[in-house]
Amino acid sequence: MSPATPSPKHGGAALELLVHGVGGATPQDMLDDPRTVRVTGDATAAMYRRCDDLDAEDHPERYAERPVPEAYCWSNLTSGNGARALWLLLLPFMVANLAHWMRPPAPDRPGLVRLYGVLVRLVALTLTVLLTAAACEVALDLTAWQCAGDAACAQDRSWLGFLSAERGGWWSQPGRRLALAAVVPAALVGLLWYLSNRTWSAYEAQRPPTAYDDTPPLAEPAGSPSGRGESADPATDADPGAEADDEPAGTTPEAALPTELRPALGRRGFWYGRRLVARLRAAHTAAGFLTVAAALTGATGRHDRATAPDALRTDFGWGLQAAVVVLAAVVLWVVCRRGRSERRLDLRLERALVAWLPCASLLLLALAVPHACWSRPEWRSAGTLPGDTTFGALTLVQGGLVVALGAVALLLHRRRPESRTALHGLGGPAVAMLACALGGVMSGGVAQRVADWLDGSATPGMGDGSPIGPPVLLSWQASVIPVLLVMLLAPAVLLAVRTARAARRLGPVVEAAYATVTPDPVRTGRIAATRARAGLTDFAPPLVGIVSGATLFLGAASVAGAWIGGAVPGRAFEGAHPAIASAADTAQSLGSWMIGFGFILFVTWGRRAYKDASARRTIGILWDVGTFWPRAAHPFAPPCYAERAVPDLTWRMSSWTRHTGGRLVISGHSQGSVLAAAAVWQLPPATRKRVALLTYGSPLERLYGRWFPAYFGPGPLRGLHRTVHCWSNLHRATDPIGGPVRVPAEGDRPAVDRPVLLDPVEYGRTPAHPLPEPILGHSDYQADPVFAAERAALLDRLPPALPRQRGTARTDQGSSGRSSG
Repeated sequence: MSPATPSPKHGGAALELLVHGVGGATPQDMLDDPRTVRVTGDATAAMYRRCDDLDAEDHPERYAERPVPEAYCWSNLTSGNGARALWLLLLPFMVANLAHWMRPPAPDRPGLVRLYGVLVRLVALTLTVLLTAAACEVALDLTAWQCAGDAACAQDRSWLGFLSAERGGWWSQPGRRLALAAVVPAALVGLLWYLSNRTWSAYEAQRPPTAYDDTPPLAEPAGSPSGRGESADPATDADPGAEADDEPAGTTPEAALPTELRPALGRRGFWYGRRLVARLRAAHTAAGFLTVAAALTGATGRHDRATAPDALRTDFGWGLQAAVVVLAAVVLWVVCRRGRSERRLDLRLERALVAWLPCASLLLLALAVPHACWSRPEWRSAGTLPGDTTFGALTLVQGGLVVALGAVALLLHRRRPESRTALHGLGGPAVAMLACALGGVMSGGVAQRVADWLDGSATPGMGDGSPIGPPVLLSWQASVIPVLLVMLLAPAVLLAVRTARAARRLGPVVEAAYATVTPDPVRTGRIAATRARAGLTDFAPPLVGIVSGATLFLGAASVAGAWIGGAVPGRAFEGAHPAIASAADTAQSLGSWMIGFGFILFVTWGRRAYKDASARRTIGILWDVGTFWPRAAHPFAPPCYAERAVPDLTWRMSSWTRHTGGRLVISGHSQGSVLAAAAVWQLPPATRKRVALLTYGSPLERLYGRWFPAYFGPGPLRGLHRTVHCWSNLHRATDPIGGPVRVPAEGDRPAVDRPVLLDPVEYGRTPAHPLPEPILGHSDYQADPVFAAERAALLDRLPPALPRQRGTARTDQGSSGRSSG
């Protein structure tokens, strides 16, 4: 329960805007009142207030003695209906999108910044091609080519009977079987396009409100800073290297407008990615259809060239393959040509490109189908389709792109090195490598499971006679998974030992912090162990680096093994030493099981979340962190909820200060503190000077500052401290997510971080706390008395409320008047 809010000493009307963190919270819990009213917003995200405070805008003079609490609930943006659990299948795309935002800051290297963005977008494009190629492998190769062409496999599966080569029906020819099977990967691409288009209409296509930028503020008291014409600080200036090529010639950048220069997250167009997402969606959809068309035309072309058929069919096939190459070049040009437009609201939409590129690719696929269905009675399916070449080329391209991305990131980091930047600037390349690994696990997992199902009880590729199996490379990639897990045992044991030692070392520190005269070893041990486990978060960067490096090395080894050995590991090492052969066979069997189990786990988790609301909220927590950023690299990633939440908060703060002239403190917990900071950055200077920021359990520096230094690094956070009127940050040593923001005092502005809060608030039993207090960790910061005191102190530091203009009405609320109590 939240403690009562102490009344500030002076200042008039004030609003306390509460923003919850990961996992969400109900308005009743946030406002500590069962009777709440939605004052603005909808069922997805809305502002709530106590019923007794509904008239605060109309009569601010009645609330001069206490702040008006108002809660912003946004949890349904990430954990709403059950269909959103399917976003788990888009995890590789989301991780690739994160890599785009992890670049080091480099204000004087615009060329390298552009190159970094291009490389990440190309990595994202390979993931779309990889997912489509995996669907082609399952539908075209394993099912239509191998199983339907094998009498024993087709006989055991009645649903494949009409495709069986032994029956001699119309569909028995390999080309016609492939054409029919091509419906599956084409439908998958269409589903991805549909999901991206639907979320684009709900998120990116919603134009953020900008009317407050043109609204003059209420009259300022003499001598107060208005913010207009204040000098821009270099630390808060917009990064000139941030996709500078996005601004077309002849346009005026925002820096030239009569407003202060803003950091990246304060740019007008940062939370409006409509144009880029539409363009990338068209390119990735076209790439998916072209992958299916290439699989069809490649199979038929190889047969036609080998058997020397009639010239018309040969020329038609050559024309289709040439068209695939031309359209693929256009897709690459679209992906590489432009990045994000952030310095202004880019309202244009390249409708011709968005429409014709996917349609042209789909038309080409439609033309490839009748060409594949052309009668070829002499054609027999044997062996496998050349999937090794496709997956091997994709793996090499992805590895090369990640290495190039790492080189660019190092060059950027050298221009402005920061000791706390994750992996010395290599966080983006490492995460991009993880995205490729996740894509490989998901694509290889489904191929392995389908092959195992079609091939009976044998390990895929190890059966007798004519085994049904995926490409050899996928078996090699599955075989390195047990090796990777063994490699990770050493750092896992090291972390466990360090955590145990840290817990023992922290025991005296805990007892000294509470100044206890009768220490309890059990109580001390629990608190110290919680603090030690909370510190594991700071070891995430080296762990991610180890996993990414090992993945890159083992991926290269799997490609080399597949191309040199030419067979699955169990076959390739049959003549080796018995121990080596046994290890290879064991690794292949375990890897095949593990990679298939991983994919099944994803599907099962999504199915459970569809039926279970609590599980759906748990999955929603994952997206709270992963989908904060706009879709700048992959259009099929889950949508960015901040493109709705940040404008909501910005508009609410501006409307309150404009209509009432009152003060405002926005308090954000956990991920809510990131939203609060982003919203404050978007405010016009005059409004920002009337806003106080209170963050608690905040990952602003501990996670975002280290992994996203160009946007939340020391420079941007110090700039936020200078531009907002006042800012305080609360944190605990037992919190595994939140931490200090490390912004020092500057001039007359005190340091942002307050002393570390004790957790639990009391070591033992006291008259005020007769029962042992729980260790709260990341939750219930408002239960600490320091929270209420710091909130009141921030309100007291804000300038007094301005005189309210006559005739000002509350026109922006749109109150629904719906009570939730």
